[in-house]
Amino acid sequence: MSLDALLSLSHQLGREERRLAILGEGNTSMRHDAATFTVKASGSNLATLAVAGTATCRFDKLIPLLATESMGDAAVDEALFAARVSTEMKKPSVEAIFHAYLLTLPGVNFVGHTHPIAVNALLCSKHARTFATRRLFPDEIVCCGVESVFVPYTDPGLKLSRAIKSAVEDYIKRLSRPPRLILLENHGLIALGATPEAVLAATLMAVKAAEIFAGAAAISGGEPQFLTAAQVERIAGRPDEHYRQKALGL
Repeated sequence: MSLDALLSLSHQLGREERRLAILGEGNTSMRHDAATFTVKASGSNLATLAVAGTATCRFDKLIPLLATESMGDAAVDEALFAARVSTEMKKPSVEAIFHAYLLTLPGVNFVGHTHPIAVNALLCSKHARTFATRRLFPDEIVCCGVESVFVPYTDPGLKLSRAIKSAVEDYIKRLSRPPRLILLENHGLIALGATPEAVLAATLMAVKAAEIFAGAAAISGGEPQFLTAAQVERIAGRPDEHYRQKALGL
């Protein structure tokens, strides 16, 4: 099985000038089939990720963890090691649990989690939820969806994975579509999609939106001028925008 697409996405997200992740920050994953997926291993660097820095895991070893009542850190670590298809592989990121869940959503084959400076500036502010749920301009809708899932700060690991699952399920129930972007308060973002291009586009557009949000808020002395709900739905439903999404691999 080729990991070229996953490695390329990781390198794009890890580019230093993009300021999305440094050192061992962030992680990426790719779905192979109904049984397995590959995720960045704990401590690996996105910018230089190689096959040796990944771990291929079984869904059926990680998804059940989301239904457990409680697990200590040591038990979670043991489960992560046990999820590998080979004991020669490195330990999967502790965030492999939410990757496993997100890769089971319809049409999701790739996931990218990063900590962009511009986005985290808002996610670490009182504007975090508003940034997630409102939209500023058409291309933000095209790449990031009509709104993002917002997850209040939760301890990283199994607790966060459960919180993400709950928030995503609520989103799908309400909007009848999977999200393109998940924003984690005081933490970072998760982009998901059918292609690496979709993940990269959602990530970069979220950064652009964060910069515009901050600039517009500074100029206006308060919140930016948002698109209305009707305007957002109009853009989301336009055939020309659907064509553009398809052409861009989104």
